[in-house]
Amino acid sequence: MNSDSDLQIAGDLLEVQHLLRPAREHPATVAEFVGLARAIAADRSQWAPLVQYDATTRWYHRLRQGPGYEVWLLSWVPGQGSGLHDHGPSSGVLTVLDGELTERTDRGKRTLGASAQRVFAPGYLHEVVNASLEPAVSLHVYYPGLTDMPMHTAQCATATATATATATA
Repeated sequence: MNSDSDLQIAGDLLEVQHLLRPAREHPATVAEFVGLARAIAADRSQWAPLVQYDATTRWYHRLRQGPGYEVWLLSWVPGQGSGLHDHGPSSGVLTVLDGELTERTDRGKRTLGASAQRVFAPGYLHEVVNASLEPAVSLHVYYPGLTDMPMHTAQCATATATATATATA
């Protein structure tokens, strides 16, 4: 015990569990949604047996849902992409489970390898593409659940970037 302190705890420290908040059954904060995605990513048995690959379109499967949120599993064969889009009123967490995906925004592009995560707010405009030579798998958590995914043209993205730059100047 530190003799510089007059604080002493009597009794068994393990008996103070009643003072701690119970763990939430469902995530409610950005950090908790990121944690949910990481936990699912770490447990391949939850998602790997479900993955399918489709050469004609991206394959997707709703893996889980809770109060106000959804978790989706997607596969991407080489060359497949999402097109330029946003997620309407939903925020999200994108986690690459296997392979490599490229995200393109008005700020450029970035390569996301396995275990990379992106967190985005409503209205975030991006395109995701499998530009590699190997298939990829990703996990997407949306809050609220995905109800809208408006598609955009490249001209729309340029106009949005210009308007944003003008507004902040």
